[in-house]
Amino acid sequence: MPIDAVAGLDREHLRHLLAETIDADVADVGDDTDFVHTLGVDSLMALEVVVVLERTYGIKFTEAEMSTVRTLDSAYETVRGKLVERP
Repeated sequence: MPIDAVAGLDREHLRHLLAETIDADVADVGDDTDFVHTLGVDSLMALEVVVVLERTYGIKFTEAEMSTVRTLDSAYETVRGKLVERP
């Protein structure tokens, strides 16, 4: 599995983590699959996704960032950005 050398973030691990959190098959979590419109994630489950990402990667999302985590790509980029910003 390729690992992002800058942030130590593994996209496939993130895909599995998100699939488990939203109770979806890993194959259904495509890079640009919309969690809400395609996979039926509601607001409570979306909040759970954010909490899992924060705990797993030791980061904190702002309220504005929470609403951007709608696909694997957006989750990856947001988490990656947070990891890069860490001191």
